[in-house]
Amino acid sequence: MAQFKRLLLTGASGGLGTLLRKEIAPMAEVMRLTNRHDMGKAGPDEEIVLCDLSDKEAVMELTRDVDMVIHMGGVGRESSFEAILQSNYVGFYNLNEGCRKNGVKRVIWGSSNHAIGFYPRTRVIDASVMPRPDSNYGVSKVFGEGMAQYYWDKYQLESVSIRIGSCFPEPTDRRMLTTWLSYPDFVHLTERCLIAPRVEHTIIYGVSDNDMRLWDNHMAAHIGYRPKDNAEVFRAKVEAATEPYHRDDLTIAVHGGGIAAAGHFED
Repeated sequence: MAQFKRLLLTGASGGLGTLLRKEIAPMAEVMRLTNRHDMGKAGPDEEIVLCDLSDKEAVMELTRDVDMVIHMGGVGRESSFEAILQSNYVGFYNLNEGCRKNGVKRVIWGSSNHAIGFYPRTRVIDASVMPRPDSNYGVSKVFGEGMAQYYWDKYQLESVSIRIGSCFPEPTDRRMLTTWLSYPDFVHLTERCLIAPRVEHTIIYGVSDNDMRLWDNHMAAHIGYRPKDNAEVFRAKVEAATEPYHRDDLTIAVHGGGIAAAGHFED
C-alpha cells in the first residue's frame, strides 16, 4: 500500500533520478516528476512537469499538494559558478520556499562528499565536522546544507542532506572502493529518509558497507539506514584494471578525490 499521496522527484531524468523514478514509485499514489528537459510520456500514476528550478513562480506551483520532495535536480558536477548559481543556489532556495509555503513536510536531497572533500583520508569524520569543500560544486552543497538547517530551525521544514559518495552500479576506480554507494543501498537509504518518523535536519553519508571507510554515520542512526553491499567484492577487478595512485596525489590523499585534485574550473 502506498504510504504517500504524492511525492515530488526533481532531476527525474538524471541517473539517480531515473533509478528512483522506478524504485520509489510503489511508495506513492502519484509520483510528480520534473526536469528542465523532456522526460517522455508519463507512466501510470505519474505526473510530468517541465520546470526550471530557477523560476520561482513555477517552483511554487510545482511543490503544491506534495507530501515530501526527493531533490536530485541541479548541477551534479563541477562547473562554472554561474551555472551552479542558478541551479544549486537559486533553484534550491526556490524549492525550499515552495515547500515552506505549500506545507510540504520533508525534503530529501542529494548533497555530496565534496562538501567535505579536503579532509585528509587519514581521518574518519562524522556529520559534526566543519565543511571543507573542494570545488565550486562542493561550496554549493555547503550552502544547501546551511539552507536545510535554516529551514528546519526557523520554519520546521524537515530535511535530510545525503552526502552521496560514488553511486554507480559498481566501483570503477580504487578511490571508489572506499566511497562506493550501490544502487540498492541508495534506494534503501532514500526509503528510510522518507519513512523515518522524525529527521529534523539530518546529514547522512551515502555510502555502502565497505570495508574501507572514511565516514561515520552514528549521528544519523535514527534514519535506520542499514547498507548491505560492500565494494570489496570488486577489489580484484578494480585493481587489475587501474594503476595505484602516487602517494602525493590528491586524488587519494583527501576525501574529495579528483575534484579536489583538479584546478579551478574557470581557469
